[in-house]
Amino acid sequence: MTDGPTRGRKGGERTRDTSRPPAPEPLPLPVADAHCHMDIADGEEWYAPEQAIADAAAAGITRIVQVGCDRPGVKWAVEAAERFPTVVAGVAIHPNEAPLLAGKGELDDALAEVDAASAHPRVRAVGETGMDFFRTGEDGRAVQESSFRSHIEIADRHGKALMIHDRDAHADVLRVLADRAPERVVFHCYSGDADMARHCVERGWFLSFAGTVTFKNAEPLREALRVTPLDNVLVETDAPYLTPMPFRGRPNASYLIPLTVRLMAQVKGVAVEELCLALAANTERAFGSW
Repeated sequence: MTDGPTRGRKGGERTRDTSRPPAPEPLPLPVADAHCHMDIADGEEWYAPEQAIADAAAAGITRIVQVGCDRPGVKWAVEAAERFPTVVAGVAIHPNEAPLLAGKGELDDALAEVDAASAHPRVRAVGETGMDFFRTGEDGRAVQESSFRSHIEIADRHGKALMIHDRDAHADVLRVLADRAPERVVFHCYSGDADMARHCVERGWFLSFAGTVTFKNAEPLREALRVTPLDNVLVETDAPYLTPMPFRGRPNASYLIPLTVRLMAQVKGVAVEELCLALAANTERAFGSW
């Protein structure tokens, strides 16, 4: 695998604090980061995966699902899962990437690469896939849906969890899943309301909550968490994005998950230890053991 990131993000014109937040108090029991992008640098800083994994373990985050969602990212995720025993991979073409590849005549080849990677025993999820109406306009939505359906077929055929990206597209994502859904479905960075959460729970799907659940304006998301049974809950970072409060806007990483877990425990009205046990068990049910 490469030593540096396959993709990066510039901070734009606004000045922002790109220093890493201090490590929080470690969790009392180990949990997993159900969705992370260690291949993506935040600003100019490259956080080496060896360091990211070590820092996470010190905070009680002993397993990581590394998600590759473009062609270089798929390769990186598989190589990371082969290299690091505490890492498994998710592979996909991101919904916003699919129309771009289709425009260059490369989507079929990219999907074939995802299909081939999904046969790897260290790949435990196909995703993130789904639909995104925030960044992709109406002209790209048909391609998004076709790509989404292809990923569903791949996940189903390989017996892997399907990891959903759903941004401003709740009704259409649920419509597609109503036609066909694998046995295990994970809504990455769940963003729906309580009614949608109940719909997902009725079907046995997992809702993975990110740092967004800690944001001050996220009461509808916290209400969705309240109505979701512990058996259906996962936690993730989506690092380097969606850093939990009080460090919103700074680079995220797996070691910051204790901030999200402790807020989730408060919302659910359970002890942190009870939530940790549930998260660990749910991770095994969603992605298998490693």
